[in-house]
Amino acid sequence: MNKVMRLPFFTLLFICCTNSVKVQAQTSADSDLQLKELLFRKYKREVQAYDKKKFDALFFEFFQKQKDQNSTLTKEEFYTYTTKIAAYSEKLGMLYKNQKEEAQRTKQEWLDKSYSDYLQSKKH
Repeated sequence: MNKVMRLPFFTLLFICCTNSVKVQAQTSADSDLQLKELLFRKYKREVQAYDKKKFDALFFEFFQKQKDQNSTLTKEEFYTYTTKIAAYSEKLGMLYKNQKEEAQRTKQEWLDKSYSDYLQSKKH
């Protein structure tokens, strides 16, 4: 290869390798991502029909079960609660346009919750 062709070739190769590594890092960073996405899609419409009273009941139920030292939520139960709360946050962002960014941030915080972190908190 001549020198003129080497630079674009190696640049393209570098970009492809970087993107591949980035995608692998994102998928391995959250092993429960597929379960979260499945539950989010499953409950999104149901939760968007919640009124404030029903959401508050869900929210307090989650915290009561989470703090109960005599029982432990299953992975699916834990993520069902967190994804429902995330979906409700998304709903608030659609209802209140001036708070859309904050609602999106809150939604992401709930989706980022980890079952392994929950289990660690139960040990203490």
